[in-house]
Amino acid sequence: MPKTLPTIDMSEPVCCAPVAAEPADEAAALAVAMRLKALADPVRVKLMSLLFTAERPGTTGSLATAVGLSESTVSHHLGQLRTAGFIASERQGMSVHHTARHDALTALCRVLDPSCCTGHRMGNSQ
Repeated sequence: MPKTLPTIDMSEPVCCAPVAAEPADEAAALAVAMRLKALADPVRVKLMSLLFTAERPGTTGSLATAVGLSESTVSHHLGQLRTAGFIASERQGMSVHHTARHDALTALCRVLDPSCCTGHRMGNSQ
């Protein structure tokens, strides 16, 4: 049976010393690993890509159509991304609208490699 990882609060972007700067302690390593685990699925990567490149928030239904999966499956994946702090979701009537949290993914990149995001925000070509 696989090892169960503890539940941690991932609602805020990860904030710890870059892993390349010094050996990570257990708490920092867990914070980074849990966020990477949330992204370690091709559907979730595709959903993040869709949300980063969208001109407006995506609904669960429109995202399901875009990735060719059922709304319930996409809802599950979006829940994992939301728990990891990578997306924000807001109910508007009968629909839920999802947006990517640029700050959360940028923070993760900086923790992995402090020079990766220098001078620009992810999703923009400045």
